Amino acid sequence: MPVEIDRPREGVVQLTLNRPDQLNALDADTVAKLTAVLADIGTDSTCRVVILTGAGRGFCAGLDLNHYDDEPHPPARQRHPIDGLTRQRQIAHLAVALHQLPQPVIAAINGPAAGGGLALALASDIRMASTSALFAVGFIRAGFSACDIGLSWLLPRIVGTGRAHELMLTGRRCSAEEAYRIGLVTHLVDPGELLEAAYAEAAEIMLNPPFSVEMTKQGMWASVENPSFVNAVEFENRQQILTALTEDRDEATRAFLEKRPPVYQRH
Repeated sequence: MPVEIDRPREGVVQLTLNRPDQLNALDADTVAKLTAVLADIGTDSTCRVVILTGAGRGFCAGLDLNHYDDEPHPPARQRHPIDGLTRQRQIAHLAVALHQLPQPVIAAINGPAAGGGLALALASDIRMASTSALFAVGFIRAGFSACDIGLSWLLPRIVGTGRAHELMLTGRRCSAEEAYRIGLVTHLVDPGELLEAAYAEAAEIMLNPPFSVEMTKQGMWASVENPSFVNAVEFENRQQILTALTEDRDEATRAFLEKRPPVYQRH
């Protein structure tokens, strides 16, 4: 299977890109499977947090330029533009699907994340990396625009425009240590401890009511996309009223005052 699905902890779904011999590069089967899995997870009320990682020594090396599909295909300039755009949209939708998933996504970046792999990491909500991770835009070194799969929107918002421009225009590799220093990742841990660290982060998230987490993810991204401070505050006002009306909010308050773990009704 190009994508393995596990439930290592209650409330946690772990998705492992599983083409280790190709550093988990994206081919047509992987894109189709991951797209379908994300659609299913979006309606799975038992899933509280998603962890995305890679099998073997790589997270995701981007698009498999040699074996994307089983059909022989001509150079890009010889393809019909509509066919090319259809395939491009299928690939790029992965970033949109991660971005719009109700549950928070933790990218556990265990190795190289280049091109489309970097885009998947950036479209996640939290990025944790092992010290063996590497990051690169990739697209521009392969002769394409560096602006692909949402990278031109996501990277400047995460590391700032100046750093994003430099990384995208050069296509150079960025070490795990640099990625941590510039805020591309929030955690840097030894390779053998990465998944346990991701599970611990998921457990911290699950201390909060499910609907509150969903609204917070939605609200954070909405504020990033909203050019108006006043509109952002008004959107927050509505979120506060919605979450205040839930039974889980009452339970969270009681548990906090009684100094005990909360037991939420919405799973």
